[in-house]
Amino acid sequence: MLNNNNNNNNLRFGFCCFGNLVVIILLASAASLSLRSLATVDLEYERTLAIVKPDGVSGNHSSSIRKIILESGFIIQSEVTLHLDEDSVRRFYAEHSTKSFFPNLLQYMTSGPVLIMILEKVNAIADWRTLIGPTDARKAKITHPDSIRAMCGVDLERNCVHGSDSHESAAREISFFFPDSFPEGTTLKHDEL
Repeated sequence: MLNNNNNNNNLRFGFCCFGNLVVIILLASAASLSLRSLATVDLEYERTLAIVKPDGVSGNHSSSIRKIILESGFIIQSEVTLHLDEDSVRRFYAEHSTKSFFPNLLQYMTSGPVLIMILEKVNAIADWRTLIGPTDARKAKITHPDSIRAMCGVDLERNCVHGSDSHESAAREISFFFPDSFPEGTTLKHDEL
């Protein structure tokens, strides 16, 4: 089949090109698989704490928020509904205890049950913060109208949901409500909520 006959030059050329094309395709596919595998290895699941605050629970937003969470690719690893007492709120929000809004925060967070969840996915902390929108629900309604805070928040203080703002906060906040979620001996750094 491969000879030097001029009539077969196109066939040989076509055959050679076809052979090269197959090799190129196979190499491209192998390279693509390798890059995809490397990307998966580099991307690790994170966990973050999510709280649906009393106005979110009492306003019957918990189911809608849970649906948004799942549709956004999060796994709800654990969840619990609690009615927080003043001591728990004071300890959880200790960094804010000297701020002028703290008495309102204390009253707000103890006004009814809250839904507390551990969320998990790649980039969970940043993705959850993006999904909930700006802290001030009034601003969220204008700048991030599809955010959770735009959907169910009222203002800066009554903003419906909480999300950890860093890896350190997430670890500390998760251990606050779910103490068995970290291996023994894990040291947690305390930072701003």
